[in-house]
Amino acid sequence: MKQKVTRIGVLSSGGDSPGMNAAIRAVVRTGIYHGLEVFGIMRGFSGMVEDEIVKMESRSVANIIQRGGTILKTARCKEFFEYEGRKKAYENLKKRGIDGLVVIGGDGSFRGAQTFSNEFDIPCIGLPGTIDKDIAGTDFTIGFDTAVNTAVEAIDKIRDTADAHDRLFVIEVMGRDAGYIALHSGIATGAENILIPEKKTDIINIVKSLAEKEKRKKLVNLIVVAEGEEDFGGAQEVANVIKEKLPNQEVRVCILGHIQRGGSPTCFDRLIASRMGFHAVESLIEGRHNVFVGIVNNKMHYIPLNEAVKKKQRISEEWMRIVKILST
Repeated sequence: MKQKVTRIGVLSSGGDSPGMNAAIRAVVRTGIYHGLEVFGIMRGFSGMVEDEIVKMESRSVANIIQRGGTILKTARCKEFFEYEGRKKAYENLKKRGIDGLVVIGGDGSFRGAQTFSNEFDIPCIGLPGTIDKDIAGTDFTIGFDTAVNTAVEAIDKIRDTADAHDRLFVIEVMGRDAGYIALHSGIATGAENILIPEKKTDIINIVKSLAEKEKRKKLVNLIVVAEGEEDFGGAQEVANVIKEKLPNQEVRVCILGHIQRGGSPTCFDRLIASRMGFHAVESLIEGRHNVFVGIVNNKMHYIPLNEAVKKKQRISEEWMRIVKILST
């Protein structure tokens, strides 16, 4: 029989995403409701190693659900990659009696949690906090909806100036390994082309299409590029090729960058973060350990951490057909 948890720690790791605070709030208040002691671990796994661990009460998470970022902060921790670093982290947990962890982050954070749990028998529950939506086993990740809406708002404004000047804009959004932000924001803003890491970029076809539109005086065009687009390496490189092939086109580049990470989370991100955080604590109490909490078809879904870290979401061909047809 697995030992009952009595004291739990919660941390945010990897890149920040809007809604992490809502998840932290849910973990703390659900834990306290069930009579557990809850500790906040500052700066991710680094805080475990450096012993930056604080007791949290219900009031510790008051007035944070609407805030972007993470009150626990986040950081990379090279020391945690080594066994000695993880052992030091375990000793810091042990002296406080912490016997369960909730880790909010992406696949790298889950890998760290899985390794740590295997070595020191500390049960871990993962919450998918990443704007990229690149973790298989859940329909949603905390922060994706906010990041997409931020991108859509920015691209809509760019379209206004593109229309005023009859220009082609190449807009780069985040997505180093996954093209979901580019795909969703591109479709939602009527982009003529969407370039993502999951699909090879056919620049010849793109130039041909733009040339045809130029002939029929369709001069306002948007191309949305994920930063991880592999064939050219980003928006500026794509724009350079288009300028070379179509010298009469007025081409501008806009890189949205880190504004997509910040800002107040949308209602949807607050809801799923709260729901996932609630179920993370209940999972520890029920003895469902070393899984991450996802949502599939509006139902809670639990997948082992060692499986979750090996998978990536796949973008269906249906979406790419939609882009092609709607942009003509």
